[in-house]
Amino acid sequence: MGFFDKKYCDICGEKIGLLGNRKLEDGNLCKNCAAKLSPWFSERRSSTVDEIKSQLEYRKENLDAVKVFNVTRSMGRDTKVLFDEDARKFTITRARNLEDANPDILDFSQITGCDFEIRESKDEQKEKDENGHYVSYVPPRYEYEYDFYITAQVNHPYFNEMNFKLNPSSVSTGNRSINDAPKPTGSMVFAQVDPNAIWNEDYKEYYDMGNEIKKALLWIKDETHTLADLDANEEPEEAPAEESAPAEEAVEEPVAQEPAAPTSAICPHCGAPAIPDANGCCEFCGGRL
Repeated sequence: MGFFDKKYCDICGEKIGLLGNRKLEDGNLCKNCAAKLSPWFSERRSSTVDEIKSQLEYRKENLDAVKVFNVTRSMGRDTKVLFDEDARKFTITRARNLEDANPDILDFSQITGCDFEIRESKDEQKEKDENGHYVSYVPPRYEYEYDFYITAQVNHPYFNEMNFKLNPSSVSTGNRSINDAPKPTGSMVFAQVDPNAIWNEDYKEYYDMGNEIKKALLWIKDETHTLADLDANEEPEEAPAEESAPAEEAVEEPVAQEPAAPTSAICPHCGAPAIPDANGCCEFCGGRL
């Protein structure tokens, strides 16, 4: 069969255009059928025709779940994590019309983990020398940009990760690198950098957004947890300790020791079992014990 021979989709049977074929392990897939697959699915080339047919059946059933999905909470700006807290389901999408996009609807219990990653890129700045050539500064100078990524690990038959970027365009911090900033402390800090160290509102917005999404996804994967519980269990900020006047040091007075009770002894003089008097003498014969 030659390169220009007509090909037909093994799913819908329609003729595939010159640049419209999507190869399967044992067949062909048209671009229209490929567009119906999950956006998180990445194993198309190693999938069989039967496996693709099975996934498309699942996608039809997923549309029914989309139609009853009730958004009770949204996190993110461009790509959003949407929650249906009553049904304990969530989806991740940038679409405004959910029924048109048919995003995968997952149960909270399908979450297995979540990572928040901040990626740095830098562009070296150069100056012109006396000959008009661009040369590096000494020491080199760079301008820095950042992108913010969430990766939700899930237990799903057709994909195991949902990876997306929070920011639609890279965030610039000029000549300041966040890697030079001090590391913050605190049990709820996930991305270990300090956004306050570079005074960039865009960076701080996506830093907080990423930590909020990660915290929520890790929380709700436990079937006993709800987002309402998470709101109620926010760790309060520690109030600054009030200064007080130094307390006067207490002077401990020595405690008088009571004398030990005297014990009886056999007098070597009279042989009586005598208790020594104040001078250590036998109470009977007066001899020294």
